[in-house]
Amino acid sequence: MAQIELRLSSKVQKETGMSEVMICFRYSKHDLSAKSGIFVNPAFFEYYVDRKKTTNPKRPLPENKYTTTLEKAVKNGWAVRKSGIIVSSTKAMPTTDVIYHNEQARLMEDLKKVIITAYNDAADKETLTSAWLTEVVDRYHHPDKYDIALKPKTFAELAEEYYTIPHGGRLTPLSNDQQRAYKVLIRTVARFEGYVQFKKDKNFRFDINTVTRKDIEEFADYLKNEKDLSEAYPSLFKKLMSKNPLAIREGHSVLQGRGENTVKNMLDRLKSLFRYFVEKGYTTNQPFTGYKIGAEQYGTPIYITIEERNRIADADLETIWKGMSIEDRRTARMPLKTLMVMRDIFIGQCFIGCRVGDLSRLTERHIVDGVLRYTPTKTLKESGETATVPLHPKVMSLIEKYRGADKKGRLFPVISPQKYNIALKVIFRMAGVTRPVEITNPKTGEKDIVTIDTIASSHMARKTFIGTSYFMVSDPNLIAKMSGHVEGSKAFSRYRKIEVETLKGIIDKIG
Repeated sequence: MAQIELRLSSKVQKETGMSEVMICFRYSKHDLSAKSGIFVNPAFFEYYVDRKKTTNPKRPLPENKYTTTLEKAVKNGWAVRKSGIIVSSTKAMPTTDVIYHNEQARLMEDLKKVIITAYNDAADKETLTSAWLTEVVDRYHHPDKYDIALKPKTFAELAEEYYTIPHGGRLTPLSNDQQRAYKVLIRTVARFEGYVQFKKDKNFRFDINTVTRKDIEEFADYLKNEKDLSEAYPSLFKKLMSKNPLAIREGHSVLQGRGENTVKNMLDRLKSLFRYFVEKGYTTNQPFTGYKIGAEQYGTPIYITIEERNRIADADLETIWKGMSIEDRRTARMPLKTLMVMRDIFIGQCFIGCRVGDLSRLTERHIVDGVLRYTPTKTLKESGETATVPLHPKVMSLIEKYRGADKKGRLFPVISPQKYNIALKVIFRMAGVTRPVEITNPKTGEKDIVTIDTIASSHMARKTFIGTSYFMVSDPNLIAKMSGHVEGSKAFSRYRKIEVETLKGIIDKIG
């Protein structure tokens, strides 16, 4: 099996302090080497730790420590291998050095793909030499020297560039959640392309230079009706889904009907991509000209009361579980132990008020003197403001309960958001929190009556934190400070509607 190792040259450029990364390409019994043409500061190159050779170190080697800088290895008495990685991070402070080295790490990943492709295309692999590897690298950096007609990047490749490379006023790649959203969009576009080819035009391509406003309108209709189309053409969609599945990670993999807000969100992302393509000079085509997406429509936030939250927290799930039928247990789709952990996480989230994406990265380093401080990933781009949350003794006891339970040191053990949401619906039913609520049907826009357990989700914890706190202070902006909402947030302003309704209720009572 072919393998690429990175090694750092011992030569440091005096003027820049940079060293060139060397490539060792291993396959069969051959070891080929070449300069990569990529330079990094040695402080941004980490070597793989050699555990077998690390004996009696000055400091014990942590179990989760796999790479380290040479300076730290020498200081701690750790043995390291010759190979390593270029350090990149989307969470580090976006200094000039961090941005530069993130880009070098991305270029190296691209170069690796080029090398593997060239190796797979080689007719006689046993005759390959280091000179061949050097040429492959040189072709990557200087394609014009070889009179190569560069193949235009596809929509998917250009979209990936948008969400992984800092540009404009954005100093870092998009957050992991935002990147997943764009990956979902890219795969949906690919399925749309396949559907159009099957249905009416076998030569259709979602090409950024030729896609029209009419294509955008048809794509919008496709987004609304993809589930129905998949049922009408099962064989076609089985093929389309195998090439471009829904799931970005393990979990949700079955097509669901999309509501108006989801469709508008996806179209907004697509519009942002075309705006980027035009700004970068990749195209002059602007298919969204004259096309109105419309604003998202959201109803009044629905959340549980303090009494309901406490009922969930105090529910004896073990006893309730024993009294459930085998069929009901099977319907839960996860063991009692998992449900009990998910209940604790939900209660903790109700006291913290963060989004589930932020919850999954919080560690004890975010807590100082009983106060949690973190920068919400969603608002990082907009304001960079820090959310500040004094922690209630109840959540502190939960944090203490799960100390050391997560391998990465996070406050709570983390599972996929999909499984979390499934668990919460079961937990709500087990605790008897099933009151009827009025919601806006995302597909029809009509008002529906459902029980609150059927819409339970991780985001309801955040709504509960905001909703139960909102009317307890004279200045609701204090709650925004804890929840991490940016000033003027439309999402936060929806809680003011509840305030008005409460005031109206008071007037009705005194009339």
